[in-house]
Amino acid sequence: MRDGVVIPTRVHRRMFGGPDLSVADGVALPRSDRGAGSLNDYGYDLRAKGKRVTITLAGSDPCQDELRAVIEAGGEVETAVSPRSQEAERVDAPIVVRLFTGRRVSGPVGSVPRGLESVVDETLRRLDDAAGRARIPARVVRRRGRLRVELLMGAVR
Repeated sequence: MRDGVVIPTRVHRRMFGGPDLSVADGVALPRSDRGAGSLNDYGYDLRAKGKRVTITLAGSDPCQDELRAVIEAGGEVETAVSPRSQEAERVDAPIVVRLFTGRRVSGPVGSVPRGLESVVDETLRRLDDAAGRARIPARVVRRRGRLRVELLMGAVR
């Protein structure tokens, strides 16, 4: 508690029913597969503050074969995601990400970490309005022996 205001913590959320940010589709994700990113990297208008801002997707462990296929295809990698509909936002459905490599669209390779859906959604809407194609650049990286997808949010500010 600070100045009479309750600051929600993980324990507080569990006790009083707030959203658990480590859960996607009702299944708890392992700590190493929860994704990464911070709202502190974005301004009030949800634009990245710097060129090196990235978001690491959550839930990539079951998609390792698909990620290997994306690497083998080579070339530039972009997301193939459409902005969420009002219905999906109302239900707080996760944003599942597919990758686009030239001509091929991959299967699902992960989802946007909880709490960062609004940033990705706003970026997709902004890109669609400006360029007519809502694709965020991405890269596949190896971390701790597993393949992960990073969305290059700073590249499209």
